[in-house]
Amino acid sequence: MHNKNNNKPHTFIQGLRPFSSSIPKTLKKHLKKGGYNYSCIVDNWTKMVSKEISDTCYPVTVKMEKGMRDGRLILNVIHGKEIEVEYAKNDIIDKINSFFGYSLIKKVTLKVIQDKIIRNNKSLPKIKNLNKIEEKMNKINNSQLKNNLNKFLKAYNEKNK
Repeated sequence: MHNKNNNKPHTFIQGLRPFSSSIPKTLKKHLKKGGYNYSCIVDNWTKMVSKEISDTCYPVTVKMEKGMRDGRLILNVIHGKEIEVEYAKNDIIDKINSFFGYSLIKKVTLKVIQDKIIRNNKSLPKIKNLNKIEEKMNKINNSQLKNNLNKFLKAYNEKNK
C-alpha cells in the first residue's frame, strides 16, 4: 500500500462563520489599507465640509497609520484658494472625525492644482436638418414626449451657437 504525504485532515467548521472568511483576499487588503474610509470621505465630502470648501478642494488619498487611526488626508486645492483651506484644516479634521466617531484623521496635507476641472473647448455639432427631425417628431403620438424633445432640441442648439 502506498502512503501519500499530503493527506492532511480537513477541519470543517459547522454553523456560523466569521464574515472575514467570506471576503476575498484582495478586498481584505484594501480594507486593511483604509480604502473604505477613503470612499466614505469621497462620497460624503460635501456633507462633511461646507459648500465653499468642497468647491475649492477635494480628497485625493487617505494614508493611514497602523491601527487605522491618526491618518493623513491629502487634498487637491485649486490655485488661489490655498489660504482658505489652510485656515479650515482644523475644522475639516474635526468634521471628518465626528462623522466617523473616532480619530481617523490627524493631519491634512494640501496639494495645489491649477484647475479643478480641465474643460474641453470642443462644441457639439449644430443640427442642420431640422425639417427631417420635425417630420419624425410629428409622427410621435405622445404629446409629452414631443414637448420634451422640442425643449431638448432648443437647448441643444442654444448651447452650440
